Amino acid sequence: MTDSSDEPGNAAAPPGQRNIVALAVYAIIVVAVVSTAVFYSFQRGGLSADIRNKATLIAPAGAGGGWDLVMREAQAIMREQKIATNIQVVNVPGAAGTIGLSRLHSMPGRADVVMVGGTGLVAGVQQTKSAVTMTDVTPVARIFEEYDVLVVPANSPYKTVDDLVGAWRSNPHSIPFTGGGSFDQLVMAQFAKAAGVDPRDTTYIPKAGGGEVAQALVTGTAKAAFSGYADLIDQIQSGRLRGLAMAAKEPLDGVDFPTLRQLGYDVTLANWRALFGPPGISPADVKNIRDVFDEVMRTEDWAEAERNNKWTRAWLEGPDLTTFIADEDRVIAGLYKELGK
Repeated sequence: MTDSSDEPGNAAAPPGQRNIVALAVYAIIVVAVVSTAVFYSFQRGGLSADIRNKATLIAPAGAGGGWDLVMREAQAIMREQKIATNIQVVNVPGAAGTIGLSRLHSMPGRADVVMVGGTGLVAGVQQTKSAVTMTDVTPVARIFEEYDVLVVPANSPYKTVDDLVGAWRSNPHSIPFTGGGSFDQLVMAQFAKAAGVDPRDTTYIPKAGGGEVAQALVTGTAKAAFSGYADLIDQIQSGRLRGLAMAAKEPLDGVDFPTLRQLGYDVTLANWRALFGPPGISPADVKNIRDVFDEVMRTEDWAEAERNNKWTRAWLEGPDLTTFIADEDRVIAGLYKELGK
């Protein structure tokens, strides 16, 4: 048998030329494979992911807090009801939520990302003098409000709100308050104003959640507290704490305490939660995020979460939401000024 490379006109190509040919063939194959993948990615839903096919839910705080709870509930419902796929919750704690806000701001145009925020984040921006503010990201929708409960230790001599206010007026420093963070201090400041106590004369001891708040009250470190109802209801039901009133606009179903407003103290600052997207997302992307969370909030699982946590649904969107956030910013700035901060 004769090797064809030995026949006239079939001289073997030099090694360098063979390598060039091989590389060219390889490049053609790679381009074909990549082009096919890009084509099918278009077929699956476009060049970029959106909230339904690749959802990143940012909680600008550590695991276990209120913002984290909102996103974990949403994630579970999205999965179970097949509202979205590839859903991850990302915790970005620190600086009263403003690190998470800065992270969101660094993702312009990302239609697959949404962050929860609210009253505490407005306060955090002011406290930290954050370079990124709420106006630098895209407001999507306010989804609910929750309210603080005013409590004292079970063995407290103050049986009513008026009892507490009488002692507070006489000697503001003799009634140290505690709470779970900056929002609770703002509610206390609003209560002080309504009760005729100068907020600058108040004492507030911040704690990291309902357990520490209850402990401060039981040990006598603090004499009264404002904190989220869901954070303290177990302590109230166990008899360790006494609930006096809710800092709510209207009485809440299933809650036995009157509102401070009903008792003559106009204290209604709500711990609202809202959704925010990155800057630069389109109106269609905003609507898509709203639609996803509207579906989430129509489920029985979400209704159960609202009942358990005493969340009051308060959907707001569009220009009304923008105006609301600006108004809240002014209210909170005013309360910090009253506190001398």
